[in-house]
Amino acid sequence: MNRAMPLPAALPPDVRLMNTVSVFLGLLFVAMALALCMAWLVRQPLFNLDAIRVGGDLKHSNAATLRTHVASKLAGNFLTVDLESTRAAFESVPWVRRAMVQREFPNRLKVVLQEHRAVAYWGPESQARLVNNHGEVFEANPGDVENQELPWLAGPTSQAPQVLQAYQELLPLFERMDAVIEQLELSELGSWRALLDSGAVIELGDGSLAQVQARAQRFIDTVTQVSSRFGRDVESADLRYASGYALKLRGVTTAEVGDKDDKKKKR
Repeated sequence: MNRAMPLPAALPPDVRLMNTVSVFLGLLFVAMALALCMAWLVRQPLFNLDAIRVGGDLKHSNAATLRTHVASKLAGNFLTVDLESTRAAFESVPWVRRAMVQREFPNRLKVVLQEHRAVAYWGPESQARLVNNHGEVFEANPGDVENQELPWLAGPTSQAPQVLQAYQELLPLFERMDAVIEQLELSELGSWRALLDSGAVIELGDGSLAQVQARAQRFIDTVTQVSSRFGRDVESADLRYASGYALKLRGVTTAEVGDKDDKKKKR
Protein backbone atom coordinates (compact mmCIF):
# COMPACT_ATOMS: atom_id res chain seq x y z
CA MET A 1 0.00 0.00 0.00
CA ASN A 2 1.41 3.32 -1.12
CA ARG A 3 1.54 6.20 1.27
CA ALA A 4 1.78 9.86 0.24
CA MET A 5 4.88 11.64 1.46
CA PRO A 6 4.01 14.51 3.74
CA LEU A 7 4.92 17.98 2.41
CA PRO A 8 7.52 19.92 4.39
CA ALA A 9 6.06 22.52 6.63
CA ALA A 10 6.40 26.12 5.35
CA LEU A 11 9.06 28.16 7.09
CA PRO A 12 7.86 30.82 9.42
CA PRO A 13 7.95 34.37 7.95
CA ASP A 14 10.68 35.52 10.34
CA VAL A 15 12.94 32.62 9.30
CA ARG A 16 12.36 33.34 5.59
CA LEU A 17 13.23 37.00 6.21
CA MET A 18 16.44 36.06 8.02
CA ASN A 19 17.46 33.74 5.17
CA THR A 20 16.83 36.49 2.60
CA VAL A 21 18.83 39.01 4.63
CA SER A 22 21.66 36.50 5.03
CA VAL A 23 21.82 35.88 1.26
CA PHE A 24 21.75 39.63 0.56
CA LEU A 25 24.52 40.32 3.08
CA GLY A 26 26.58 37.48 1.64
CA LEU A 27 26.26 38.88 -1.89
CA LEU A 28 27.06 42.38 -0.62
CA PHE A 29 30.17 41.09 1.11
CA VAL A 30 31.33 39.31 -2.07
CA ALA A 31 30.74 42.49 -4.15
CA MET A 32 32.68 44.60 -1.64
CA ALA A 33 35.52 42.09 -1.60
CA LEU A 34 35.68 42.11 -5.39
CA ALA A 35 35.64 45.92 -5.45
CA LEU A 36 38.47 46.08 -2.93
CA CYS A 37 40.45 43.54 -4.92
CA MET A 38 39.90 45.51 -8.11
CA ALA A 39 40.87 48.78 -6.42
CA TRP A 40 44.03 47.12 -5.13
CA LEU A 41 44.77 45.60 -8.53
CA VAL A 42 44.48 48.82 -10.56
CA ARG A 43 46.92 50.54 -8.20
CA GLN A 44 49.67 48.02 -8.85
CA PRO A 45 52.81 49.41 -10.56
CA LEU A 46 52.52 46.61 -13.12
CA PHE A 47 49.70 48.53 -14.84
CA ASN A 48 51.29 51.98 -14.87
CA LEU A 49 51.46 53.21 -18.45
CA ASP A 50 55.03 52.55 -19.46
CA ALA A 51 54.94 53.59 -23.12
CA ILE A 52 52.73 54.72 -25.98
CA ARG A 53 53.66 53.16 -29.30
CA VAL A 54 52.74 55.50 -32.15
CA GLY A 55 52.54 54.40 -35.76
CA GLY A 56 51.17 55.57 -39.08
CA ASP A 57 52.41 57.46 -42.10
CA LEU A 58 53.66 60.54 -40.24
CA LYS A 59 55.30 63.54 -41.88
CA HIS A 60 54.37 66.43 -39.60
CA SER A 61 54.01 64.79 -36.17
CA ASN A 62 57.00 63.82 -34.04
CA ALA A 63 57.52 62.61 -30.49
CA ALA A 64 58.06 66.11 -29.08
CA THR A 65 54.89 67.49 -30.69
CA LEU A 66 52.78 64.57 -29.52
CA ARG A 67 54.19 64.72 -25.99
CA THR A 68 53.44 68.44 -25.74
CA HIS A 69 49.83 68.10 -26.84
CA VAL A 70 48.88 64.74 -25.33
CA ALA A 71 50.83 63.96 -22.15
CA SER A 72 48.97 66.40 -19.91
CA LYS A 73 45.59 65.08 -21.13
CA LEU A 74 46.17 61.44 -20.19
CA ALA A 75 44.86 60.21 -16.83
CA GLY A 76 44.90 56.78 -15.20
CA ASN A 77 46.85 53.64 -15.93
CA PHE A 78 46.54 50.78 -18.40
CA LEU A 79 43.26 49.59 -16.89
CA THR A 80 41.61 52.93 -16.20
CA VAL A 81 42.74 55.23 -19.02
CA ASP A 82 39.81 56.43 -21.14
CA LEU A 83 40.51 55.37 -24.71
CA GLU A 84 37.98 57.82 -26.17
CA SER A 85 39.55 60.77 -24.36
CA THR A 86 42.98 59.58 -25.44
CA ARG A 87 41.83 59.38 -29.05
CA ALA A 88 40.43 62.92 -28.83
CA ALA A 89 43.71 64.15 -27.33
CA PHE A 90 45.72 62.79 -30.26
CA GLU A 91 43.23 64.18 -32.78
CA SER A 92 43.69 67.65 -31.26
CA VAL A 93 47.30 67.64 -32.46
CA PRO A 94 47.84 69.75 -35.60
CA TRP A 95 47.94 67.64 -38.79
CA VAL A 96 46.35 64.60 -37.11
CA ARG A 97 43.08 63.65 -38.83
CA ARG A 98 42.27 60.31 -37.19
CA ALA A 99 43.67 58.32 -34.26
CA MET A 100 43.03 54.68 -33.36
CA VAL A 101 43.96 53.76 -29.76
CA GLN A 102 44.29 50.23 -28.36
CA ARG A 103 45.58 48.71 -25.12
CA GLU A 104 48.61 46.41 -25.23
CA PHE A 105 48.83 44.28 -22.09
CA PRO A 106 50.11 44.96 -19.52
CA ASN A 107 51.22 48.60 -19.61
CA ARG A 108 51.26 50.08 -23.13
CA LEU A 109 49.02 51.88 -25.55
CA LYS A 110 49.18 51.44 -29.30
CA VAL A 111 48.18 54.49 -31.33
CA VAL A 112 47.89 54.56 -35.12
CA LEU A 113 47.62 58.06 -36.58
CA GLN A 114 46.38 59.25 -39.94
CA GLU A 115 47.56 62.70 -40.94
CA HIS A 116 45.78 65.27 -43.08
CA ARG A 117 47.02 65.49 -46.66
CA ALA A 118 46.79 69.14 -47.60
CA VAL A 119 45.59 69.82 -51.15
CA ALA A 120 44.67 73.53 -50.90
CA TYR A 121 44.77 76.61 -48.72
CA TRP A 122 41.45 77.87 -47.38
CA GLY A 123 40.12 81.35 -46.68
CA PRO A 124 41.84 84.74 -46.71
CA GLU A 125 45.62 84.74 -46.59
CA SER A 126 45.62 86.56 -43.23
CA GLN A 127 43.60 83.70 -41.68
CA ALA A 128 44.77 80.85 -43.85
CA ARG A 129 43.73 77.33 -43.03
CA LEU A 130 44.11 74.16 -45.06
CA VAL A 131 41.88 71.71 -46.91
CA ASN A 132 42.67 67.99 -46.99
CA ASN A 133 41.92 65.54 -49.78
CA HIS A 134 38.56 64.73 -48.16
CA GLY A 135 37.43 68.35 -48.44
CA GLU A 136 37.81 68.96 -44.70
CA VAL A 137 39.10 72.32 -43.46
CA PHE A 138 41.67 71.96 -40.67
CA GLU A 139 43.95 74.14 -38.57
CA ALA A 140 47.70 73.80 -39.04
CA ASN A 141 50.70 75.94 -39.80
CA PRO A 142 50.55 76.65 -43.57
CA GLY A 143 54.32 77.01 -43.50
CA ASP A 144 54.59 73.26 -42.84
CA VAL A 145 53.11 72.43 -46.25
CA GLU A 146 55.64 70.75 -48.51
CA ASN A 147 54.03 71.98 -51.73
CA GLN A 148 53.80 75.76 -51.48
CA GLU A 149 52.06 75.95 -54.89
CA LEU A 150 48.71 74.75 -53.60
CA PRO A 151 45.61 76.59 -54.85
CA TRP A 152 43.55 78.90 -52.65
CA LEU A 153 39.92 77.95 -52.07
CA ALA A 154 37.30 79.97 -50.22
CA GLY A 155 33.63 79.85 -49.34
CA PRO A 156 31.33 78.75 -46.51
CA THR A 157 33.28 76.19 -44.49
CA SER A 158 30.36 73.74 -44.56
CA GLN A 159 30.66 73.63 -48.36
CA ALA A 160 34.41 73.02 -48.52
CA PRO A 161 33.93 69.53 -50.06
CA GLN A 162 31.85 71.05 -52.89
CA VAL A 163 34.44 73.80 -53.46
CA LEU A 164 37.24 71.23 -53.67
CA GLN A 165 35.20 69.09 -56.06
CA ALA A 166 34.48 72.12 -58.27
CA TYR A 167 38.18 72.99 -58.38
CA GLN A 168 39.14 69.43 -59.30
CA GLU A 169 36.59 69.31 -62.12
CA LEU A 170 37.23 72.81 -63.51
CA LEU A 171 41.04 72.56 -63.42
CA PRO A 172 41.41 70.23 -66.44
CA LEU A 173 39.00 72.40 -68.45
CA PHE A 174 41.13 75.51 -68.02
CA GLU A 175 44.32 73.56 -68.64
CA ARG A 176 43.06 73.18 -72.23
CA MET A 177 43.68 76.91 -72.67
CA ASP A 178 47.07 76.63 -70.93
CA ALA A 179 45.69 78.23 -67.78
CA VAL A 180 45.79 77.13 -64.16
CA ILE A 181 43.21 78.02 -61.52
CA GLU A 182 45.09 79.64 -58.65
CA GLN A 183 42.01 80.64 -56.66
CA LEU A 184 38.40 79.47 -56.62
CA GLU A 185 35.79 81.14 -54.45
CA LEU A 186 32.16 80.36 -53.70
CA SER A 187 30.28 83.39 -52.37
CA GLU A 188 27.63 83.28 -49.66
CA LEU A 189 25.05 83.78 -52.43
CA GLY A 190 26.32 80.74 -54.33
CA SER A 191 28.24 82.47 -57.13
CA TRP A 192 31.61 81.14 -58.32
CA ARG A 193 34.71 83.17 -59.20
CA ALA A 194 38.07 81.89 -60.42
CA LEU A 195 41.46 83.60 -60.60
CA LEU A 196 43.83 82.17 -63.20
CA ASP A 197 47.62 82.12 -63.02
CA SER A 198 47.64 84.80 -65.74
CA GLY A 199 45.81 87.15 -63.37
CA ALA A 200 42.53 86.86 -65.30
CA VAL A 201 39.36 86.92 -63.19
CA ILE A 202 36.55 84.64 -64.41
CA GLU A 203 33.02 85.14 -63.09
CA LEU A 204 31.51 81.68 -63.42
CA GLY A 205 28.03 82.48 -62.08
CA ASP A 206 25.81 80.37 -59.86
CA GLY A 207 23.77 77.20 -60.25
CA SER A 208 24.75 73.56 -60.11
CA LEU A 209 28.29 72.40 -60.77
CA ALA A 210 27.13 70.96 -64.09
CA GLN A 211 25.81 74.38 -65.13
CA VAL A 212 29.06 76.08 -64.09
CA GLN A 213 31.06 73.50 -66.04
CA ALA A 214 28.90 74.04 -69.13
CA ARG A 215 29.49 77.81 -69.03
CA ALA A 216 33.22 77.28 -68.52
CA GLN A 217 33.31 74.81 -71.41
CA ARG A 218 31.55 77.27 -73.72
CA PHE A 219 34.03 79.99 -72.74
CA ILE A 220 37.11 77.80 -73.22
CA ASP A 221 35.92 76.53 -76.61
CA THR A 222 35.84 80.05 -78.07
CA VAL A 223 38.03 82.41 -76.05
CA THR A 224 41.29 81.50 -77.78
CA GLN A 225 39.87 82.51 -81.14
CA VAL A 226 38.69 85.86 -79.78
CA SER A 227 41.87 86.74 -77.91
CA SER A 228 44.11 85.72 -80.82
CA ARG A 229 42.11 87.97 -83.14
CA PHE A 230 43.18 90.97 -81.04
CA GLY A 231 46.54 89.56 -80.01
CA ARG A 232 45.75 90.27 -76.38
CA ASP A 233 45.51 88.25 -73.19
CA VAL A 234 42.30 87.85 -71.22
CA GLU A 235 41.99 90.30 -68.31
CA SER A 236 38.54 89.17 -67.14
CA ALA A 237 35.48 87.32 -68.34
CA ASP A 238 31.89 87.28 -67.18
CA LEU A 239 30.09 84.04 -67.97
CA ARG A 240 26.82 84.98 -66.27
CA TYR A 241 24.86 85.17 -69.50
CA ALA A 242 22.27 82.80 -70.92
CA SER A 243 24.35 82.23 -74.07
CA GLY A 244 27.69 83.89 -74.48
CA TYR A 245 29.91 85.90 -72.17
CA ALA A 246 31.44 89.33 -71.68
CA LEU A 247 35.18 89.40 -72.24
CA LYS A 248 37.76 92.04 -71.38
CA LEU A 249 41.16 91.80 -73.03
CA ARG A 250 44.17 93.68 -71.79
CA GLY A 251 44.17 97.06 -73.52
CA VAL A 252 40.85 96.35 -75.28
CA THR A 253 37.35 97.40 -74.19
CA THR A 254 34.79 94.80 -73.11
CA ALA A 255 33.32 92.65 -75.90
CA GLU A 256 30.37 90.30 -75.84
CA VAL A 257 30.78 86.87 -77.37
CA GLY A 258 27.72 84.83 -78.34
CA ASP A 259 24.33 85.28 -79.95
CA LYS A 260 23.42 88.92 -79.40
CA ASP A 261 19.71 88.27 -79.97
CA ASP A 262 19.73 85.73 -77.19
CA LYS A 263 21.55 87.82 -74.60
CA LYS A 264 19.93 88.17 -71.23
CA LYS A 265 20.79 90.22 -68.25
CA LYS A 266 23.31 88.86 -65.79
CA ARG A 267 21.90 87.15 -62.75
